[in-house]
Amino acid sequence: MQKRSDFAHHYKRSLLFGALIGVIIGVAFTAGFIVRGIVYPTQVQAASDTQFSLLGEVQTLIDQHYLREQPSQQQRIYGAVRGLVSTLNDKYTFFIDPPVAQSESDVLAGTYGGVGIQVERSEEGKLIVYPFKDSPVLEKGIEEGDELIAINNNNVDISIQPDVLDQMLRGKVKDGSGVVLTVLKKDGTQLQVFVPFAVINVPSVIWRTLSEASDIGYVQIALFTSRTPEELKEALNDLLNTQQVKGLILDLRNNSGGLLKESVDVASQFLDGGVVVYEKTNTVESPLNVSSDGVAVDTPLIVLVNNGTASAAELVAGAIRDRGRGILIGQTTYGKGTVQQIFRLSDNSSLHITAAEWLTPNHEHLDGEGLVPNIEMIPDINGRDVELGEAVRQILSMIN
Repeated sequence: MQKRSDFAHHYKRSLLFGALIGVIIGVAFTAGFIVRGIVYPTQVQAASDTQFSLLGEVQTLIDQHYLREQPSQQQRIYGAVRGLVSTLNDKYTFFIDPPVAQSESDVLAGTYGGVGIQVERSEEGKLIVYPFKDSPVLEKGIEEGDELIAINNNNVDISIQPDVLDQMLRGKVKDGSGVVLTVLKKDGTQLQVFVPFAVINVPSVIWRTLSEASDIGYVQIALFTSRTPEELKEALNDLLNTQQVKGLILDLRNNSGGLLKESVDVASQFLDGGVVVYEKTNTVESPLNVSSDGVAVDTPLIVLVNNGTASAAELVAGAIRDRGRGILIGQTTYGKGTVQQIFRLSDNSSLHITAAEWLTPNHEHLDGEGLVPNIEMIPDINGRDVELGEAVRQILSMIN
């Protein structure tokens, strides 16, 4: 269970900037994504050599005449694949190298092998660590707010690429595997420790009752992973049955998406039957309906959104709005209305292919447009959470 507001704040920042930007480097994932999951094709019909004879001619001429040393064969193949995919002119259809593809799979599963920290780049240009609950770094004395200065005795600083840094902090869980981390403590002392890799479970849902209104439950979903539906059920059961809240605020701000089925399952917790979304391929349009008996189908509901709310998160918000189940507060959402399939390739790289688009229950197209909230608000320039304050006022008027 994750309830503490300080953990919520740091977790959301670290997950979005560490896991999404650091691990999944494609534009689609920093802007918003919705996928059906990862497909492992057993056999793919390859194109004939004659179809790519021109490519062979070019490589032969390069072999014969190029002045300098060529990149590896794998680098050249990957470059050719990226060039082929780029001709589709679809930023959500793209190719990913094997290491990042595995990290992508881990993020969507909500679990990975590593040391259990996310790293935030501070305004002062420092790499600040935020350990997950029960992560192995905590047992070694590394604490929230420590500055990461070296990994395996190699200095790191703000110039290191996020995906490179993230990969250095991950690895297979086996005897003797791990990394040596050096951190600068808040008191100015250095700590260097070996941290073994462990299975890290990253929560996608956090919740609490609000200090300003204890009968209102606050639920934040940072990403739609394979574990999100069960985590949400746990949160709703705790808030509704144990703490007996009378209203709910669902925070989908800066949620960039995730898995399609799981997002339908999440929306189903708030809807009493009917259509959640329409999925349209190049051949057919099909409704996706509520998947099970929802836990919170009658509880007054407010949904917080902003321009970082994308794809799967827009699907959930759109279903709640169109079905008249709750109101949206915040800013117009990102506008990502397509569905991707991820295919794991023979060398463990992966290919994302746009395979469908989705429509809200009222058949609204959102791609490039986004959802307009019922109550639009301008973000506070001083960083105050005015959207949450307005949501509290609105939901109090519903329950009192």
